Amino acid sequence: MAAGPPRAPGAWRRLACAVYESLILAALVLFATFPYLAFAGDSTAGWRRHLLQAWVLLVAGGYFVGFWTHGGQTIAMKTWRIRVESAEGGAVGTGRAVRRYLFALLGAAAAGLGYLWALVDRDGQFLHDRLAGTRLADLRDPRR
Repeated sequence: MAAGPPRAPGAWRRLACAVYESLILAALVLFATFPYLAFAGDSTAGWRRHLLQAWVLLVAGGYFVGFWTHGGQTIAMKTWRIRVESAEGGAVGTGRAVRRYLFALLGAAAAGLGYLWALVDRDGQFLHDRLAGTRLADLRDPRR
């Protein structure tokens, strides 16, 4: 009997991983904002604010894409034993990782609908994973 694709992690593990990830991202963004503010000065309004927002998205994207393309796991994902893989089960290349990040941003901006998609997806995957050709795998799955 064919084993099929690995099981996707459950909703509670994904939520716990997201909470942990948000703590790491908060520290990363705080650290990355200091040099920006030293260079640009007051960034509470106008083009400097928009540039700061773009900088934060770029830093966060670099964090995610870097980890997803080198082992498929961020720090939080390692803790919760979750991995991003290509839809075929292999490593995620830079192009797919960038697409996954951009689609995830769009899914979050659309009132989280891209994440809620996992509740109706046949394999429990997020919409950004479907669109980017990736999947989340539960590393505790005995089929691995």
